[in-house]
Amino acid sequence: MIRIRDVVQKALATGYLTVEAENQLRQLLTTRYDLEDLNAFMSLQEAAMTGKVKQESRG
Repeated sequence: MIRIRDVVQKALATGYLTVEAENQLRQLLTTRYDLEDLNAFMSLQEAAMTGKVKQESRG
């Protein structure tokens, strides 16, 4: 099963968050996740806010 940190890692590596990945994150955040996944998600939020990751849905 894919984890939040996997989706985040790909977005951080490419600098781009697809709509599909956003939808995956929404779904994954409704399930149980651990601290490492939460920290990864917070890193993604920070990267999006600072422009290091572009969001397809906002482009």
